[in-house]
Amino acid sequence: MEFNEKLQELRKSRSMTQEELAEALFVSRTAISKWEQGRGYPSLDSLKEISKFFSVSIDDLICSEEIISAAADEKKECMDKYMSLICNTLDIFLVLLLFLPVFGNGTDSPASVSLYAITGISAWIKIVFAALTGVAVLNGICGVIISHFGKPVWNRHRLVTGMVLSIACAAVFILTRQPYAGIVCLAILVVKGLLIGKGKSL
Repeated sequence: MEFNEKLQELRKSRSMTQEELAEALFVSRTAISKWEQGRGYPSLDSLKEISKFFSVSIDDLICSEEIISAAADEKKECMDKYMSLICNTLDIFLVLLLFLPVFGNGTDSPASVSLYAITGISAWIKIVFAALTGVAVLNGICGVIISHFGKPVWNRHRLVTGMVLSIACAAVFILTRQPYAGIVCLAILVVKGLLIGKGKSL
């Protein structure tokens, strides 16, 4: 008998609903439903809680192959969470572009200046720079907050949005001949791309 069937049988033997079991184990009802449908395994901590709650050994709940699979799933989920956190933190670091002297000031001055000190470019380009950077930073902040909710789909959406914003920032800075800001955005984009690529290969 597979783990999902054992879990259903144990739950029904106590005449419990999925909601009641979820409450007893401090997990979501969605998690119980997923486990009972065989669409994944609980974390090792959750397995210990299930074992304790039903007074059965972990070996009775799950076979060695399933334990290996559960451990691999947990490792991938943990790696995805850290990768998402790093990518979102990199997006937040873009706030430094608003204050660091990485922008050329056109013909007004050969020295680099911060975004707020630029006088040699049109006001609408300055607004585009600030808006793009601000949206990327907000996306990163939202991503960090969302990562604590344990919703992989939300994390993936934030990662995709973050990559699109990084590409847009790099493209705009390069097209407007702001090489230092463009290099910063390209470096962040490359690091995020490597992290996402490594995460997919695991």
